[in-house]
Amino acid sequence: MRSQYCGFVSRANLGQTITLYGWVHRRRDHGGVIFIDMRDREGLVQIVCDPDTPETFATADKLRNEYVLKVVGRVRARPEGTVNPNLVSGEIEVLASEIEILNPSLTPPFQMDDEHLSETVRLEHRFLDLRRPQMQKNLRLRYRTAMAVRKFLDKEGFIDIETPMLTRSTPEGARDYLVPSRVHPGHFFALPQSPQLFKQLLMIAGFDRYYQIVKCFRDEDLRADRQPEFTQIDVETSFMSQEEIIELMEELTRQTFKEVLDVDLPKPFPRMRYDDAMALYGSDKPDLRIDLRLTELTELIKDVEFKVFREAARAKGGRVAALRVPKGGTLTRGEIDGYTEFVKIYGAKGLAYIKVNARDKGAEGLQSPILKFLSPDVIKQILERTEAEDGDLIFFGADTAKVVNESLGALRLKIGHERGLAESGWRPLWVLDFPMFEWDDQENRWNAMHHPFTSPAEGHENLLESDAGAARAKAHDLVLNGWEIAGGSIRIHRQDVQSKVFRALNISEEEAEAKFGFLLQALQYGAPPHGGIAFGLDRMVTLMAGAESIRDLIAFPKTQRAQCLLTRAPNTVDEKQLRELHIRLRQPEVQKT
Repeated sequence: MRSQYCGFVSRANLGQTITLYGWVHRRRDHGGVIFIDMRDREGLVQIVCDPDTPETFATADKLRNEYVLKVVGRVRARPEGTVNPNLVSGEIEVLASEIEILNPSLTPPFQMDDEHLSETVRLEHRFLDLRRPQMQKNLRLRYRTAMAVRKFLDKEGFIDIETPMLTRSTPEGARDYLVPSRVHPGHFFALPQSPQLFKQLLMIAGFDRYYQIVKCFRDEDLRADRQPEFTQIDVETSFMSQEEIIELMEELTRQTFKEVLDVDLPKPFPRMRYDDAMALYGSDKPDLRIDLRLTELTELIKDVEFKVFREAARAKGGRVAALRVPKGGTLTRGEIDGYTEFVKIYGAKGLAYIKVNARDKGAEGLQSPILKFLSPDVIKQILERTEAEDGDLIFFGADTAKVVNESLGALRLKIGHERGLAESGWRPLWVLDFPMFEWDDQENRWNAMHHPFTSPAEGHENLLESDAGAARAKAHDLVLNGWEIAGGSIRIHRQDVQSKVFRALNISEEEAEAKFGFLLQALQYGAPPHGGIAFGLDRMVTLMAGAESIRDLIAFPKTQRAQCLLTRAPNTVDEKQLRELHIRLRQPEVQKT
């Protein structure tokens, strides 16, 4: 039997004979004495093999990296000058009396402590990548976070209830992953994008407080903070106001960070209206560590000679805004051109700017190709509103509000991080008062900003059919350092209000009955007021670990092309399987050139 893990052997074990299991991290031969760094999930310990035990020494001489071993030996103090203060086991070593090779290993494609590895190589050999100390640390952090959440919710009276993985397709959000039914030809299940409807049904069923740490699936384009399958901490409650839900979930977040990272988050978290977040930061998930803000100029610019500004300011839904960069006057023309290309990713056609060399001199102290199109009074007001100082640079965005917000919001983050303007630490934020709907130009209809089951704000029910764009929602998002880590709302618990929302979304009664008839029926049987939230566990632990991608906090993730490089999924299946599912593939057309 194993006495203990390698990483836990310490001075407390001096003189003891212990049994260890693990992998060869490194083997070193120093003048007839062989040293082995032996590794398990808890860390390293140094094994010493000397010629006084010939059989053990002969075995040690055959060892290579990643061989699996059983080692029996006596714990002794390391010689003076060889102590490693970075290890728990750094003051001791184990003099081996017995070494058994449990399994040899091929030469691995990389060293386990190599920090500069291609992600492709890592994902192709994920079983080895997960042996690396950093990945072991990451997944243990994920485990401890999930356990802290479970303990908090259990203490608060929440019940863990599983909801189905095979459900019906309701394509109102991202694309569903579809699963064909063998026993119902031509019919499909969908993997859940969220347990949303089931957790509402659990509230109607009277369970009062539910939670689940659950897999969800969305067939959407991927980014660093997205995966086709991801994990939610899903929470729903009955008879709690939005304020009470926010306070409880805030305390969950605070206690989790304290228990897992020993970090004290502020109490209470600051709050911001959606409109203010978009106006000041161009984003509904602003990173408050970066003290850069957008300045509204739309009304000021409506009558200037500069056509780009004037047309954007006068257009319906247009916006002109400025972003002041402190000491940005040192930016070279090449750097400015680089930022101009960057904002084009977000639909911007260009990026006007003004360098402030000497503000007191007016236009003469400024440098910009657009100055000749702006009157002295407009220039003066721009400088006053942006609070520009000598040495600063002002960037401008002029387009639809959507393009200006996305481009300047992304530019704000890029400049803030590149120029060292981001503070350290944790900056949580609640974003509230979201619109109920957002307009889809392609479909020429309203879409739900969160989902169609979000309750309108008090007094906004009548706007659902008369002025949908003005309706506000009882929705709440939790943002941390520029990442949305949780989103939730008060739900609709009355059938008549839910029907109004469906009509506002241009969902007919027939379509609503076909897709959501079970919910509409359930709402008529004494549905209690209820609401909740869902935390993105992957995103949360990625932030906690200081990692760049959620793939580093998921044991077996997909690539940005939704592939598993380890198992080569997705893969083709044979004709027999397809026939059983009543599926015939439509082969892509091959174009001849």
